[in-house]
Amino acid sequence: MRWRVGCAARAAGERIRDSLAGRAQRAKLAVIRSSLSTDAPRRAPTYAASGVAIDEAERAVERLKRYARATFAGNVPAGIGAFGGAYALDAERFRQPVLIASADGVGTKLNVACALNKHDTIGQCLVNHCVNDIAVQGAQPLFFLDYFAAGKLDARVVEQVVKGLARACKQNGAALIGGETAEMPGMYAPGAYDLAGFVVGACERTELLDGRRARAGSVLIGLPSTGLHTNGYSLARKLFFETAGYKIDTRVPQLRTTVGNELLKIHRSYLRPLRALAAAGLLLGAAHVTGGGITGNTPRMLPARCRARIQWGSWRVPPVFKLLQRLGGIDDAEMLQTFNMGLGLIVCAPREEADRALAVLRELNEKPTVVGSVERGAREVVYR
Repeated sequence: MRWRVGCAARAAGERIRDSLAGRAQRAKLAVIRSSLSTDAPRRAPTYAASGVAIDEAERAVERLKRYARATFAGNVPAGIGAFGGAYALDAERFRQPVLIASADGVGTKLNVACALNKHDTIGQCLVNHCVNDIAVQGAQPLFFLDYFAAGKLDARVVEQVVKGLARACKQNGAALIGGETAEMPGMYAPGAYDLAGFVVGACERTELLDGRRARAGSVLIGLPSTGLHTNGYSLARKLFFETAGYKIDTRVPQLRTTVGNELLKIHRSYLRPLRALAAAGLLLGAAHVTGGGITGNTPRMLPARCRARIQWGSWRVPPVFKLLQRLGGIDDAEMLQTFNMGLGLIVCAPREEADRALAVLRELNEKPTVVGSVERGAREVVYR
């Protein structure tokens, strides 16, 4: 039976190939007849006529090269323009390196950047978000790549985005070794674009934070966020623009700024405080508070039989979250599993070393707060 099916399939395939060959031959004859016609020839379609401006893309790439080169530190042998980005790993920097990678975007925060026509900070948000995701596992960022896509490329916008990417890469010690700039007519609304980032870092195998170091009795220390960072924007935009009827430039007394400026605050990097705690031997685990809020992200740094007990009210909740909660009539539980609520990072440190950990952070001008502890139980967060 299998042989018969195979024969039937092969026969069908031959018929299809014959049909395609005949169609190709007929098409070829039609082209020949057309070329011999006395009618005026029609212009062949071009890539530009379909909406893809290669010249604009090339202008954008030329503009961004200088920003990317500013992030190099002798570890990018191929430069910009090759088919792939090359990075020379320093063999003396790591004895047993473990590579850690992450990819992410900035969600509908892009809508805010487009509404304000301000694009030079959204790249910083993206890089810092990605760097934080690998830093909480003990990694130091090595290199970064980006993906930018739009229906119609605007070299000025691309330049501003990449300028922000390069600034944050330099601040975090990562090389911006390449990326993709795509123009896809009909894919995006006019003026809109998408942005994604990819970071690779490394750490010593012995310094990998994999959720096994935290233990019952450890303290949890929170570091403040700058605002929403890059999560919860779909709900925030709905509440501000639909429920409250605010405009992007509405100045809100509780926020002491406009809605647009509040929503576009830069997602900060936590690399420095994390590296400082690790160097002092005080870092047992860390959670980057992103999508899923405090409730969803804190357990990710804990072993299977430990839970986090968070003291609700032990840190300052920024006005933007209180305003969003009031506008939507949202309960605390929903807020805590949607937004960072003012805590962008939660670290785990030995209880007996809590004071020293706080001192290390304060030396960096951080404002740490003890927000809870680790105790035995199912891996989750409980509030009190």
